[in-house]
Amino acid sequence: MSMASTAAPNAEINISSAATNATKSSDVKPCCVCREEKAERDNCMLFSRAANPEADCVTMIDKYKSCMAGYGFRLP
Repeated sequence: MSMASTAAPNAEINISSAATNATKSSDVKPCCVCREEKAERDNCMLFSRAANPEADCVTMIDKYKSCMAGYGFRLP
């Protein structure tokens, strides 16, 4: 068994435990979570050619709200 094959699982465990701690932390700021979902939502709203971009992007908006709710943030 090589050194590289034993190091990889440990790194994976550390990353997943760090992610778990981040989701449970009360120090999480709304600006620092759900960045990908926020970017998708913003792009949809900004570049939508629909008369009502909010209605056109409802799936992206709901996806972002759901992600934020997972961190304890409630959006209107």
